[in-house]
Order: sequence, then C-alpha cells, then structure tokens
Amino acid sequence: MTPKDLLYAILDITTKEKYPDIHLNTWYKPIVRNHEGDLIKVETLEVNGEKINAPEFTKELIKNIIIELGWYIWIEKFIESKELDISYKYENNDRYRVNCYMDSNWYSIALRIIPNNIPTMEELNLWDWIKEMCNKNKWLILVTWPTWSWKSTNLASMIDYINKNFKKHIITIEDPVEFAFKNENCLINQREVWNHTKWFAEAIRASLREDPDVIMVWEMRDPETIKAAITLAETWHLVFSTLHTNDTVQSVDRIIDVFPAWQQDQIRMQLAMSLIWIISQRLLPRIDSQWRIPAREILVANDAIRNLIITWKTHQLYSVLEVSSKQWMILMDKYLIFLYKKKIISKDTLFSYVRDKEWVEMLINE
Repeated sequence: MTPKDLLYAILDITTKEKYPDIHLNTWYKPIVRNHEGDLIKVETLEVNGEKINAPEFTKELIKNIIIELGWYIWIEKFIESKELDISYKYENNDRYRVNCYMDSNWYSIALRIIPNNIPTMEELNLWDWIKEMCNKNKWLILVTWPTWSWKSTNLASMIDYINKNFKKHIITIEDPVEFAFKNENCLINQREVWNHTKWFAEAIRASLREDPDVIMVWEMRDPETIKAAITLAETWHLVFSTLHTNDTVQSVDRIIDVFPAWQQDQIRMQLAMSLIWIISQRLLPRIDSQWRIPAREILVANDAIRNLIITWKTHQLYSVLEVSSKQWMILMDKYLIFLYKKKIISKDTLFSYVRDKEWVEMLINE
C-alpha cells in the first residue's frame, strides 16, 4: 500500500460519510470529526477494493503523505516556519484546506473539506436583508467566531450572490484559496498568500490599483492588515473579512486593542465610520439529527452603535443589541433561546453557550 493509496482511502471516507475534518498524526491512526463535533478514530479502510486495518502513521509515512499533497514545492518554507497552509484538490474534485504543523511526535496534518457547491444564502438561512448589504458600494462587513463555524462558507455565499446578481470586480485575498469561484456576472480574481502575493497587507494595498468594487480579506489578523482593510472600506469599497472572536462586541474591542494606545482614538473613529455589520456565528448540535445548526449574533452599525464605539463605551453595545430587533440586531443568548423553544437544541446545549445564564433561565421559565 503506497502513501497515495492510504491518503485516497482516508479521503474517500470523508466523501462518503461527509465528515468535515481529518487529523493525521505521527504514531496515531487517522482521526475524523463527526457531525456532532466529536473526534473518532478510523479503524478500517478500503484500499483498492480490500478492507484493511487502518495503520498508525510512522514518521516516514507522514512525510510521504505531505509530499503527496504537493508540499514538496513548499518544503523549505515549511521546514523554516514549522507550519503551512495550502489547499488540495482530490481526484473526485473535492477540495480541502490543509494545515501541516509540528508537535512533540513530529509532523501532523489537519484537513478540512470545502464543499464543491457554494451554498446559497437561503440554504444557510441568511436573511433576505443581508442581500441588501451585499449591494453596498462601501463599508466593512465582518463574519466572526472560532474555527469550524462556517465563517468561510458564509462569506463564500455572499460573494457568490454578488457574482450572480451584480456586475462588479471582486478580489479575494486568501490563505489558502478555499472555494473556487467562476466568473458569472462579475470578474473575480482570487489571490493566495505566498503563491500570488507575499502578505495580506501588501495585497490589500495593491488592490487599490486593481480597480476593485468588492474585496474579501480572508482574515484580519494583525494591525497592518486591519488598518489596510478599514482604509479600503473608507475609500468606497465593500470589504468582507473574518475575525476569531467570541461575539460581535469582542470583535469591535479586538480590532481596537491590537493597536497601541496612541493610535486607538483614530482607529475607533475609522472603524465606527466604516463598519456596517458584524455577524458572529456558532454551530450547535441539533436534537433531531446528526447535523448542526448555526446560532447567530448580529450587530448593525447604526448611529447609536457608532457613537458608543467612538466614545469608548463598547461595553454598552450589548444593551443596544438587546433592544434593536427591529433593526435586525439580536444577542446570541436570545437566538439560543429561540432555537431551544423551537426544540431544535437541547437545554444542555443552550446553557453550554449562553453568556448570561441567570437571565436566560428567567426568560425560558416565564
């Protein structure tokens, strides 16, 4: 059995069972994440029509799988940085986001499947009013929450909606390129960090000379990238991006806090004047199936929101979210209560994710 045969057998399981994640670690058998979010060990594989016991990965086997994934091109960079992000296209046209890294046992690989078909906004239960946001000529739109919460899928759905319904120039700056877009009504240029550009901030600055209408920045991860993205939004471009934060208010604070104190007044003003919308999303286990459902917190930047950002009163943003449902805003706790009352999530799940447990307990017992 060659490393290629083993890799393909593992990927075939992902395709068949629709598992979202695969983990390949030195001295361990393959591990996948199921639809409930649990990690399970793969005990058997089918290779060339024959069922075999899944092997533990030796150092040599892991290295050969890395080469099979195409990383011989990047091996020097990987050895230098000890981690690497790329995308990989399987023979059946499935695409994967791949991360290789080192741990105490040696090399490890994490793969996440990327759907071939980009879900529509309706399939993702994104509200119709969000389509209005996608037709803006400027502003900053953020999709946040930790990994494995469909941030990239939501962004891809919005970009795909623009592609099908408007005539614009879209530039994506990604690490790595995930969803593959096809030009429909729009012209789309997808740029991958390290492959097509050296870094996010450089690509964002360069995009100003590339006549874009819409720019999707895969992640706002450092002050230089954040400042460049906000500047784009200020200069009549629609900018989409992501952050790894736990809610909408944390997203505002994170953007400001990454800057030194002497720059924060300016960033507060720029952010308040360029931000239009933040969605924070989490995937939760459903009661009625193995699939998961998104729970969302929505912040829409109105005059009250902007004033609180400028005047250093972001802790009061939660209160605005609570009373602004008519402007499409909602707290995560209220969304979780809605899912619980609809019998979509369990009480245990509800209280595992709420921010204010006493307040939620009072509301569900009314």
